[in-house]
Amino acid sequence: MSLVPPARHLQRAKDVVDARYAEPLTVADLARAAKLSPAHFSREFQRAFGEPPHRYLMTRRLERAAALLRTTDWSVAEICCAVGLQGIGSFTTSFGRMYGCSPTRYRRAHPSAAALALIPGCVVRAYSRPQHRTFREDDLPAHP
Repeated sequence: MSLVPPARHLQRAKDVVDARYAEPLTVADLARAAKLSPAHFSREFQRAFGEPPHRYLMTRRLERAAALLRTTDWSVAEICCAVGLQGIGSFTTSFGRMYGCSPTRYRRAHPSAAALALIPGCVVRAYSRPQHRTFREDDLPAHP
């Protein structure tokens, strides 16, 4: 009989956070994924990864929020909800602690690549149109 190393169970919980950060996860949910009691899980997670599970979850959420601020035009409130946070006030405070500025200021400091492109929009639209093609996927000549 082969035993699974304890660190493997902790990694499973960490993977749950990475995949489901936008869901309302609790320490109890993560402990269940790691097959440990919540208190023991919290201690072992901190020991293994250097931060408590709740902080790891918040970090993932805020990293995703920063990516959405850079790549979408969603409102701060929409991003707050999309990453699994409930209150915009606590989101703004947590974001400011991590990134040193408000979400709105972060967005202004990190404009999207499209805003910095030197290609005129009409050229982008012309070249992004689908080409007239046959629906055939092979190279056989069409029958007359």
